[in-house]
Amino acid sequence: MNSETLQKLKYPIGKFEWVVNLPISEVKTHINTIRHFPVELEQVLDSCKEELLQKKYRPEGWTIAQVVHHLADSHAHSYLRFKHAVLEDTPHIKDYTEADWANLPDAATSDLKPSLMLIKGIHMRWSLFLDHLKEEDFKKVYFHPERNKNYPLDTTTALYAWHCNHHLAHINNTIRHPYE
Repeated sequence: MNSETLQKLKYPIGKFEWVVNLPISEVKTHINTIRHFPVELEQVLDSCKEELLQKKYRPEGWTIAQVVHHLADSHAHSYLRFKHAVLEDTPHIKDYTEADWANLPDAATSDLKPSLMLIKGIHMRWSLFLDHLKEEDFKKVYFHPERNKNYPLDTTTALYAWHCNHHLAHINNTIRHPYE
């Protein structure tokens, strides 16, 4: 497989573009993406046959089931990071190794119900939380020590809206054209 094809499989909607000081109208659009993500995810998964859940979306990538479980883990972390950023002065967040988490037994199962329940609940609470932030709250940051970088909440809202669409594209592509 050539590197261009592999990049398309890795980043089907392109890489995230880091932009700071987003207009609040754009942030609200990203909040709506986060709000509606669980419904979109379930709709996509409704058309996914059971055997596709154990198919990888790219060579050495995760299975569709692992992607769904990753979304629950990742978005739970992010929701809590947002709360820390609002309540603390530039908190240092705890990172986790996504690949290790994706290989734990709870992320290897084809039973997506627990993760879908988490995603629904987290996204409901997360979007409600974001809806009630003031414009200046989106300028607050958390510090990612492994990346040595501040994450402003406006940019991070855009990042997680992208993350939703990024993994929806992985699932959709695998349903249409399974890699394995």
